[in-house]
Amino acid sequence: MAETLTETEKSFTLSMLSMADTIIVVVRLVSLVIIVIIAAVAANTMAMTSRERIGEFAVLKTLGFGGLRIGALIFGESLVISIAGTIFGAIATYPAASLFRQFLGGIFPPFVVLTRTVYLDFVAGATVGVVAAIVPTWRSIGIRIADGLRRIG
Repeated sequence: MAETLTETEKSFTLSMLSMADTIIVVVRLVSLVIIVIIAAVAANTMAMTSRERIGEFAVLKTLGFGGLRIGALIFGESLVISIAGTIFGAIATYPAASLFRQFLGGIFPPFVVLTRTVYLDFVAGATVGVVAAIVPTWRSIGIRIADGLRRIG
């Protein structure tokens, strides 16, 4: 005896599957919005720190540092900050996923963090670091020594 689903059961199952798909789409959109917000905060942080150090960059230019070296310093700082945040986030991922599985395991039973997800976290972190450093680097490289030294004191 093969059990068959009634039309009502089929309809209910399809409705639940479409709701689950909608939840996944919403989670992905929210994740994308969060990444954009984090990139904006990181860009603001880098803009403030480079604006505060315009005088230092002018002194470095006076000592013979070129624009590429100054740009590398700004990019390096931005990458260190963003990758450090990514490392802390990746470390916290597994305990957070465990808690999520513990409290909501009945609703989302197949919740597993893939290794690929952690790799994508690092790619996103590095991308945020690079994007956040573009405008401050451009502004710091373009400042003239006299204008930068005028801001000191």
